[in-house]
Amino acid sequence: MTVIDPETQAGWVPEADEANEEEEMPLSLRLSIADTLTLGNATCGFMAVYFTTTGILIPHLTGSQESGMARHSAATAVILMLCAAVFDLFDGLVARKLRSSPMGAELDNLSDLISFGLAPAYFVLVYGMVADDAHQRVAAVGAIVVLLAVVLRLARFSCVTPRNGMFQGMPSPFGALTVVSIVLLELPFPATLMAILGTAWLMVSRVEYPKPRGRLAGAMLGWIVLSMGLLAAWAFDAPSGQLLLQTGCALQLVMGAVIPLFATARRVNNFRDNRREARAAQLP
Repeated sequence: MTVIDPETQAGWVPEADEANEEEEMPLSLRLSIADTLTLGNATCGFMAVYFTTTGILIPHLTGSQESGMARHSAATAVILMLCAAVFDLFDGLVARKLRSSPMGAELDNLSDLISFGLAPAYFVLVYGMVADDAHQRVAAVGAIVVLLAVVLRLARFSCVTPRNGMFQGMPSPFGALTVVSIVLLELPFPATLMAILGTAWLMVSRVEYPKPRGRLAGAMLGWIVLSMGLLAAWAFDAPSGQLLLQTGCALQLVMGAVIPLFATARRVNNFRDNRREARAAQLP
C-alpha cells in the first residue's frame, strides 16, 4: 500500500527504500583482502601495547620484577610491531594488485596510528618509568613528541602527493622501529632522548625516503625477519643474544640516517644529468 504524505503529496514506498538501503550498505561495509591485512596491522599494534603493559609496566609497579619476563615481553611487543610492519607492507601490495575498498586509505591511516604511533610512544613512556637512569616526565614528553610526529606525518600523507617512488619524511613503520631500537640499545638517558627526538623530526621533515617496492620491499621484509630472529635470541638469552640485538638496533639507526643520503645523492645526480642534457641540446 502506498502512503501519501499530506504535506508533500509524495508517495512513500517502504519496500523500495529498504531495497535501496540493502543495495547501498554492503558496498561501503564490504572489506577487501587488503583491508583484512590492514586490520591485522591494527591488532598487532594493540597487542604490542598489551604486552608492554602486562609484562613490563605492571610487574614494575607491583614490585614483582623479573628480568626474564620483562625481556620476553619487550621482545614480544617489538616483534608484534614488526608483524604490523609486515601487514602494512603487504596490504599496499595487495591493494595495487587486486582491489581496495573505499575506506582502505582511512583504515590504513588509523591502523598505522595504533601500531606505529601509539605502540612505540607507549613503549618510550614505559621505558621512562622502569629504567633506572630515566626521568619519567621527560620521557613522557618524548613519547608525546613521537605520537604527534606520527599523527602529523599521516595527516600530511593524506593531503600531499609526494614525488613518484619517494616518501617525504621517514615512513612511520620505519620510524617506529627506529624508536624502539633506540630504547633497546640502553644508551644513557640524554642520548636516548635526543635520538628519539631526532627520529620524530625525521618523520615530519622533508627528507626523502624511497618507497619499499620491488627489490627494496624484499630487502625490507628480509630485514624484518632478521630483526625478529635477533629479538628471539635476546628474549631466550641465547649466547651473545644481547650483542646481536644491540648490533641489529645500531644497524637500524644507521639505515635511518644513511638511506636518505642515498636518495639525496641520486636526486643530485639526476639533476646534474638533466643539466648536461639541456646544455648538450643547446649546442649547435
